[in-house]
Amino acid sequence: MTGAWWEYPAVFMATAGLCVVLTPWAMKWAVHWNLLDHPGGHKSHDAAVPYLGGVAIVATFASAVIIVSLLWSPQSIQNELLVVLAAAVFLALVGLVDDLRHVSPLWRIAAEIAAAAVVWSVGAGVIVTTSETLNMGLTVLWFVGITNAFNLLDNMDGLAAGIAAISGLTIFAIAATNGQFLVGVLAVGLAGCAIGFLRHNYHPARIYMGDGGALFLGFLVAYLGVKLRFEGGRLVSALVPVLVCSVAIFDTTLVTISRLATRRSPFQGGQDHVSHRLVRLGLPVPVAVGTIYLGAIGIGILTYVVSGVDPKAAWVLAGLIGATLVVGGGFLLTVPVYPEGSGSGPSIAENYLDDQADSEHQ
Repeated sequence: MTGAWWEYPAVFMATAGLCVVLTPWAMKWAVHWNLLDHPGGHKSHDAAVPYLGGVAIVATFASAVIIVSLLWSPQSIQNELLVVLAAAVFLALVGLVDDLRHVSPLWRIAAEIAAAAVVWSVGAGVIVTTSETLNMGLTVLWFVGITNAFNLLDNMDGLAAGIAAISGLTIFAIAATNGQFLVGVLAVGLAGCAIGFLRHNYHPARIYMGDGGALFLGFLVAYLGVKLRFEGGRLVSALVPVLVCSVAIFDTTLVTISRLATRRSPFQGGQDHVSHRLVRLGLPVPVAVGTIYLGAIGIGILTYVVSGVDPKAAWVLAGLIGATLVVGGGFLLTVPVYPEGSGSGPSIAENYLDDQADSEHQ
């Protein structure tokens, strides 16, 4: 690869096209092996839906990474790419097992911590202090938090895939502007995978990505975010990835506050995410998801601006984004989503897997 501009759209179209083709094969195998997400409980879909979509996403992106690593000459870069890919695939496998049999919460968190530690070992992580130990701790917190936030965001048809695509395109725009060609190629390739999958996942969804796909996408968005570098210094480099992932962070924060305020376990599954609240306000599912898309696009544009201005202006813009999210969150918290008099929910241990399984599709 030469770093020419045309390589970006070439990678995007290749990954999107391949994922569009592979996803029906995943659907076919899911139906054949009865790997279906059946309705019931707090799930709102009324028919069984295949959930092997993550396999198509993983296969497409893995192919792209292997090709890029072979065409990219520095050995250190090849090693990092393959190590990160292996960590992401490992989490996808953990998610797939969780879809099939349910994995213990402790084992799952342990797997995510291990994957984050592996990425740190090859030189990728959150670097905001002079303490290597603190930076490593922040790196683990970042990867585990964002990986699970994207998993929880997979609660309505097309939502997680669309937000992953917007996040990838935002990272691509910033990386391309800053001359980080490899980060840009990987980001646009990831966006292509998400958009290709979205062809089959938008409402009414014919397939779900499952935990495997959601964990895979979340982990890679977290990785690409920390690979961005700016002249503004460490704090701006840390601020921009947070803004890129702000929709997923906002959704997770909202449901956590809402559940704690109503004496429910913060890990309790339910239809109380941002998307569900918009539907409660009367928006059809595609409009609710599209509204979140528009918000993510707006934040993405402002994030791009933040990445190119001086640090003071960057923090002012970030503050405005944060204030807007706080006001919006305050309004959404007033939307009734729980049955009156339902009281507290089941225990944390009982509900952790429910929400982490993100089976809250509309």
